[in-house]
Amino acid sequence: MLILGIESSCDETGLAVYDTQRGLLADALHSQVAMHNEYGGVVPELASRDHVRRVVPLARQVLASAGVALADLDAIAYTAGPGLAGALLVGAAVAEALALALGVPALPVHHLEGHLLSPMLSPEPPALPFLALLVSGGHSQLMAVRAVGDYQLLGETVDDAAGEAFDKTAKLLGLPYPGGPALSALAAKGRAGRFRLPRPMLHSDNLDMSFSGLKTAVATLLREVGSDDHADVAAEFQEAVAELLSTKAMHALAQTGFERLVVAGGVGANLRLRARLDSEAAARGARVFYPPLRLCTDNGAMIAFAAGLRLTAVGLAAAAPAGDPARGSFNVRPRWDLASLTAAHPA
Repeated sequence: MLILGIESSCDETGLAVYDTQRGLLADALHSQVAMHNEYGGVVPELASRDHVRRVVPLARQVLASAGVALADLDAIAYTAGPGLAGALLVGAAVAEALALALGVPALPVHHLEGHLLSPMLSPEPPALPFLALLVSGGHSQLMAVRAVGDYQLLGETVDDAAGEAFDKTAKLLGLPYPGGPALSALAAKGRAGRFRLPRPMLHSDNLDMSFSGLKTAVATLLREVGSDDHADVAAEFQEAVAELLSTKAMHALAQTGFERLVVAGGVGANLRLRARLDSEAAARGARVFYPPLRLCTDNGAMIAFAAGLRLTAVGLAAAAPAGDPARGSFNVRPRWDLASLTAAHPA
């Protein structure tokens, strides 16, 4: 089955063509980072308008790269949530319109399901079941993944997501948007441990996390040090986040008894976090799996792939949404609980 995937949840427009037999055939991504950098963060209205400009040209590009025509497609998959409402509606409208015109199903996909399954696109994919650590600008969650569509939330951030904390801390340090890569580059020039930042909820009796207090501690510290110390502050902040995430992930592995940890989302590209997770997991006899670096951020490949796994598991008819596109009955869900999904279709 041949699937066109559309991702438009925030500030990246991603399109991909995935074949359930041959794998990923083509993908393309347009990032809005340069546009939003001027404002220090994502402007939802500008993001939506840019998706409108980019989605159709990118669709033509990936179809041509894959060597397939619109008429060859068996389904159109799109991110239905969570994300920015206006941005989601762009992808949903295009997907539903294409599906209606072609007479094929339109499949709404949960953005985080795409992320947590994306490591299965790597050359050495993890086998199920596994523990998933989802870390991005909007989410920090630990999920037990027992099968496609069988997800149990074990713990999550009670305030800022890890990626959000990176962006906010980078702004305090005077770094450009997006803050995560810029802060990591600065941290590489510094020395962790020279200053001591807190590790909120590190020793809590659950798997929840907190990053807001860490960001506040950086703000307080920066009032006491000079600009020459910023690299050491960045290094300590990065180390604190890596320690918090790795400690919670190791506790979750012990709690579930799983031997495989999957890390997905933009923060999963952080090299210090990867090094710490790899080392601590190996000490427990576990293994960590990551998506290819280019698929750590939002992308259409993960959306097409997630839809493909559902099609393979339950078939085309069962995976199709309950709404009838001929009646125009589609919707997006800016807030959407991943654990509410079932194997057959979104809740």
